Order: sequence, then C-alpha cells, then structure tokens
Amino acid sequence: MGSNRTTKDATNRREFLGAAAGAVAATQLPFEIDTTAKAAENRGNGENKKAILKPASTDPCALVPLTDTIRCSRIGFGTGMRGGNRESNVTRMGREKANRMLRFAYDHGVRLFDCADLYGTHAFVAEALEGKPRDSYTLVSKLWVLPGGIPEPLEDRPDVVASVERFLKELKTDHIDLVQLHCMTAADWPTKWARQMDALAKLKEQGKIRAHGVSTHSNKAVVAAAESNWADAVHVRLNSEGERMDGKPSPETVANTVDAVRKAHDAGLGVVAMKVVGEGVFRDKPELRKKSTDFETNLDCVNVMIVGFDETEHITEFIGNVAAALKTA
Repeated sequence: MGSNRTTKDATNRREFLGAAAGAVAATQLPFEIDTTAKAAENRGNGENKKAILKPASTDPCALVPLTDTIRCSRIGFGTGMRGGNRESNVTRMGREKANRMLRFAYDHGVRLFDCADLYGTHAFVAEALEGKPRDSYTLVSKLWVLPGGIPEPLEDRPDVVASVERFLKELKTDHIDLVQLHCMTAADWPTKWARQMDALAKLKEQGKIRAHGVSTHSNKAVVAAAESNWADAVHVRLNSEGERMDGKPSPETVANTVDAVRKAHDAGLGVVAMKVVGEGVFRDKPELRKKSTDFETNLDCVNVMIVGFDETEHITEFIGNVAAALKTA
C-alpha cells in the first residue's frame, strides 16, 4: 500500500524535469521583470507567454518544472510562518494586509502559494486571488495527520477525502496542484500513513489534486520520500547556515541535508526548499539572507524556494537577491 510509482516512472520524471528545464533555459530573452498590469494577468496563463516567460537562467520568477504535471514560479509565498492551530503570521496580519501582500506577490511574478490546514490560510489566499486565471498560479496545501496542531482531536477528524473536499471549497477551486502529508519526521512515515497516501493517490486519479507528496522535518523523512515510490514532491528545510534544520547550525548539518535532498531529487521528486532565510532568524542579517539565497538558488537539486513574507519589501528584496544570484551563476 502507499506505493504507485515504479523505477521507470522515476526515470521518466527525471527526464521530463531535465527536458522542461532545458526548454525554459533555451529561450533567448533579456532579463527583465515585467510587472505591468497586463503582464501580471498574462504570466503563466498562455496569453502572450513568450513576452512574459523569461529564461530560467535569469528570471527569478520563471516558470520551472516541479513535477511532471506542475510548472510553477521559482519563488513561492509561504503562508505558514509561525503556523499552528489554523493561525499564522498571514492570518494574524488581517485580511486587508494579507490581501495586499498576496496580490503584490502575484503581480511581481510569485505565483506559488503554499498553504496548509495547520495555517488556516486557505480563505485568505482564495480571496486575494479572486478573479485571477486559475492556470496562472499554483496552489499547495497539506494534511495534518499528527496529534495536536489543529483544533479537532484525532478521533474526530474527517478522512482524507472529506478534508481535501473542504480545502477545495475554502480555496474556491476545483483542483489543488499539490497536497502533502504535513511535518513528517519518522523514517517509517510511508508505512504508518499508507492509508492516507492511497487516498491521496485516488484523488490524484480523479483530478482533484494534480500531485501528492510530503513536507519533511528530518533528513530521514526526506530519504524515505525518495525511496517511497509515491511522493511526487517534497518540502525540505534548507539554508546556508543550518538554521532550523536537522541538527545544530553547522556546515556538517548543511552537507548532510543536501545529501538527503539530492537523493530525493535524483529519485525524480520535485524539491521545494523552505526555511530559506532561517524562519526569520536572518531577519536582521541582510548579508545572511543574501548568502543563503545565493546558496539555495545555485543548488541543482532544488526546484522551488518558498519564503514567509511579512512585508512587501521582503518580497522585492528576495526577488532581487535571486536575480543577482542567477546573474552570477
């Protein structure tokens, strides 16, 4: 149970991701972030895409392959900063500011929005994206299957299908691009949560989700994802300093995590890096924010980076740092 991918599937996925990345990189266009209203509506929805989609080698917000069914912006908006019990920094800032932040991100090319039941941000994201073409952005959510975390006790929680149906209503969409099991730490998570994995696989077959995977909080959980023959994508904790990762902040911690992440990437999984700026640890350290962004941007085993933005200037700074890293790559 819980396994529906073969070695051939993984090989085909690696080939697809490599070919797709090469096709984007081969586009010969100068670097420029087009933030005009028309460009904002067109980016990623097919209309005039050639004028909007810049080459992956230079555009910080380029569309990049995450899985064999998902192409998304290289930078994502993480809505789970200080998240728990269906609250996060996004919900605490209030609807007006959250709308402004999320729309600012969208208008500047940040088109992946990382949500979770734990964060309580589905409705916030849906409101901010109202009226935007559905194929111009990517929605990610996560199922909380562990004790605590959300108000309902384990014994009173609905099953996976009912939970995802609620997510769809809250996000006001007919499909979610990626749904993951949230906060896996144990190496045996694919065995322990096989029933939930099978339910997600069926939802994928039905088209209600486009991909499934896991958000990890340990290196052994990352390796388990790589070996699972089930995960399409994996969230990993990764930054240049080893902050909020698997071990004390050190070069060794970083190296060990990169080794685990590379196993997932080589197995054909799309890799989403989180904790890129240390979950706020680098808030007052611009030199570390830039260093970590440089490090992350130039790793060949990372597809997408998500950051929990609290201010619009955080968005523009991160986009600028990624752009600078790409220019010097």
